[in-house]
Amino acid sequence: MQFARSRPSTPAAALGAAAVLGVATTGCFGGGSAGDQRLSVELAFPPVMQMSPYSDDAAQLGRLGAAEPLVEVDDEGAPQPLLAESWGRNGDGTWELILRDDVTFHDGTAMTADHAADALNHATEASPKPRALAGVELSAEAVGERTLRVRTDEADPILPQRLSAPELAILGPSAYEDDPAIPDPTGAGTGPYELTEVSQTTATLEPHQDYWDGAPQAAGIDVRFVEDGASRVGALRAGEADIVDAVPVTELANITDQNVLEVPLPRTVGVLLNNDTGAFTDPALRAAAADAIDSEPIVEEIYEGRADTVDGIYGPVNDWAHDRPEVEPETEPSDPGGEPITLATYSDRAELPEAASAVADDLRGSGFEVDVVVQEFATMETDLLEGSYDAVIGARSYLLDTNDPVGYLASDWGCDGSYNLAQFCDEDIDERISRAAAATDVEARIEAAVEIEAEILATHSFVPLAAERARIGVAEGVEGVAEDPLERHLVTEETATP
Repeated sequence: MQFARSRPSTPAAALGAAAVLGVATTGCFGGGSAGDQRLSVELAFPPVMQMSPYSDDAAQLGRLGAAEPLVEVDDEGAPQPLLAESWGRNGDGTWELILRDDVTFHDGTAMTADHAADALNHATEASPKPRALAGVELSAEAVGERTLRVRTDEADPILPQRLSAPELAILGPSAYEDDPAIPDPTGAGTGPYELTEVSQTTATLEPHQDYWDGAPQAAGIDVRFVEDGASRVGALRAGEADIVDAVPVTELANITDQNVLEVPLPRTVGVLLNNDTGAFTDPALRAAAADAIDSEPIVEEIYEGRADTVDGIYGPVNDWAHDRPEVEPETEPSDPGGEPITLATYSDRAELPEAASAVADDLRGSGFEVDVVVQEFATMETDLLEGSYDAVIGARSYLLDTNDPVGYLASDWGCDGSYNLAQFCDEDIDERISRAAAATDVEARIEAAVEIEAEILATHSFVPLAAERARIGVAEGVEGVAEDPLERHLVTEETATP
């Protein structure tokens, strides 16, 4: 697997246009002799849909080594073989992929092209549609035991990258037996570890000894979902956890005998203003909110300088985002005059509630009346997607779903986008996104993405706050932990305890 076998990363490395539509610096921490102990992992986000790939749980499946898509993305952002050995175009809207012949699902079923086609077709019928499929009509069929044909309604130059999305993991037939709308990945994945049990607080994974890329080195994985960052760090320090994710900045000083991996991410923290209902349907009030919010104290004080300043949707980790057009605001701010608004965020990322307090103070100082709502992400996800709040502070990876900045625009800023938290719809921008999605030249796609970004910023629908870094706590002696800027991998078949 690419992530486990690549060289140790250089976390501060910049991600440039040479990274095609992706990111660099993927690697692993350590690497060496195998251990024979179970791994204890603590994660910040509990499952929102019993680890169904048709939810934000999809990333967790990949990070824990339980499920895999057809295609991998390498350190340069280029698609690489995974469950599919090779692929090529067979007409403008058709691709054919040749699958590996040595892959078995966790229940022992040999993977065929029929299984892969069924998995992709189920994904196209999911509601909401997986973000990786935003703006794309896709169908799949087997044309042989190992040959998969995938058709799109229009030519899709990034289909291989799209098929690398965690949401499009290939699961076995058993996953869809009870409820195809919420596939059950228990015993149905292809990764180095089999998910055997999952609840809102724990998950258990056992080694898949017949894994196509070699038997995993750990004896299993015991996962706890722990919202409180101090508790996760406490478990690491006490020797109760081998790996913990999302280490809060405030806890870094407490980690003395363990290691912290810090990786710059294509993930931006920002304020999304609701364009569909409430106060921020008024462009002048959006401008007033954007004018009032000061991001510098959030970076320097709340993140204690362990995040980066950011000028837009796309962060400084991508070299291509540095050369962006100047933003020309569409309207001037008006006086809020005591306008009441509700500002929401989730507590699973420790810094976000503090950022919400700072932003609320800025908005109150400019004349808004602000009510702040903080809940766990799993509790409020439906309300976030339905536009129940006037403003939302969120952290979003703009390359996770398709490894393509244009694909992110379609899902988060398109009129029919499946993760459109700002409830944003501008027909002209929608048309620009569609044209950009049809472009086959990498540089042209990137140029279009930053131009569209400037148009979105001009509407004051998004106020950037910070560019985040991943902080992973690792116990002394634990080897093979993936440092992945896309956060698709954490535990691999090479991860092991002493």
